[in-house]
Amino acid sequence: MVNNPLRHSDILVVLSGSAAYKERIQEAAAIYTQGRADRIVMTNDNQQGGWSQEKQRNPFFYERGLDEFARLGVPRERIEVLMPPVSSTYDEALEIKTFLVANQVKSAVIVTSPYHSRRAFWTFRRVCAGTNVELGIETVALGSDSPGPATWWLRPRGWLVVVGEYLKLVYYWLHVR
Repeated sequence: MVNNPLRHSDILVVLSGSAAYKERIQEAAAIYTQGRADRIVMTNDNQQGGWSQEKQRNPFFYERGLDEFARLGVPRERIEVLMPPVSSTYDEALEIKTFLVANQVKSAVIVTSPYHSRRAFWTFRRVCAGTNVELGIETVALGSDSPGPATWWLRPRGWLVVVGEYLKLVYYWLHVR
């Protein structure tokens, strides 16, 4: 797990992750509410969740995220969703880099799950090298979606996310330059 908070940033970057979207949104809303960021940017993994009686369809997870932000009191005009679909952390980093450069962002904090933090931060630093953007990362508290470092191996979900992350980290280390 990696945590590198910034005192204040221009934007918070909430990474996609259908299974963990709610905890990431809640963490970003808490940071925003503390006045530690001016705007929030979300990526779109193009994944849809279960049926919504209210919407009468299966909403995309970014839509569910926007609803959660509204519930938590974050004004919609402070949130931007980058609509090109992403399918990996690397895709997210490329999309966010384009946004950072186009909007002359000076600082950004990535919000993600603890188990995803090392690879996410490494990837973003690699992709955003040379942009002069100060990057930070903050993770959500350990919980049901984020297995603890001492007990991850006791639960099937722990094996899925932790071992999966190590495999992905090796792959990224070999292929992302």
